Amino acid sequence: MRKLYFLIPGISGNFACGGLWAELKTFNLAKQICRAEIVTYRQREKDTLFLDDVLKEKNLEDIIFIISWGFDIPRLAAKLKPYNIVYHAHSAGYRFQLSSHIPIIAVSRNTLGYWGQKSPHSLLYYLPNVISDEFKNLNLQRDIDILVQNRKSSSYLLKELIPELQKHCKVCVIDSYVEDLPRLFNRAKIYLYDSAEYWALQGVSEGFGLQPMEALACGCQVFSSVNGGLSDYLDPVFNCYKIAGYSKDYDVLRILKALQDSEPLTIAEEVLKEYRSENIVKRLTKILKDINIFFDTRDKNNLKPIKELTFTRKTNLKIQEIINKLKKRFQKH
Repeated sequence: MRKLYFLIPGISGNFACGGLWAELKTFNLAKQICRAEIVTYRQREKDTLFLDDVLKEKNLEDIIFIISWGFDIPRLAAKLKPYNIVYHAHSAGYRFQLSSHIPIIAVSRNTLGYWGQKSPHSLLYYLPNVISDEFKNLNLQRDIDILVQNRKSSSYLLKELIPELQKHCKVCVIDSYVEDLPRLFNRAKIYLYDSAEYWALQGVSEGFGLQPMEALACGCQVFSSVNGGLSDYLDPVFNCYKIAGYSKDYDVLRILKALQDSEPLTIAEEVLKEYRSENIVKRLTKILKDINIFFDTRDKNNLKPIKELTFTRKTNLKIQEIINKLKKRFQKH
């Protein structure tokens, strides 16, 4: 297999976020399959390759560049056009097109469907984010009634629902980095997550939504929005509850009832297996083999790509469709 270069803007400072950690987890799993390295392209990092230096090297046909940082994709795709590129797609909704010479690996079926429509001639693959093994039910004493993380939470959740819930039970709102998140989830009875407003303001989708899955894996009951990639695994009334359900008062009633429920909703272990590292490595191995075959075949046979579904092509096809309908009408008369 070709060597993989996972491109990220930087590792420290402002670049440290959930998307970065998810990409680094995928990188660590890829290292179990083939040679792989991290390459930064905005910020130089100690003991880490930098893209401008890498592009000065020769024999880069044995390399696959994995790009993933949404807003940087158009610039990176143009810069790396002569090379083998794969787009690791997290969120959907970025306003760019991709040439079909770039295979796309989607982290959710929601994102997979988006690119299936947006880029119909690209090779597409589904590889969910990994849920680390430390996220599991430790059967600890749960001393937190309700847990909320401030980041990505809606104004409704923070300013309306939580103040009301604080009148009835113990609510813990986290607004900083948590060193041991699995243990915190194991201390909580209910986890609230409402990101629909946040992603609507960003103009892109929830790519996967790790926190509700991690909370479920730790035995929390989850009240969550079901937007974007969350719809892959959240199943309201079966393994979670839909938050922001019609009215604040109704939410409060349902949450307080869930606190008292002797048979709380849980996520089945067979569902979690899809997201554990063993399954992800198996899927990634098959995906990488298929991508390597594609690059080999494309380069050796000088394959001619299918016409891209550009704006101009869609306009021409629409005009032709209208002309065909008009011809049928005139033929009837």
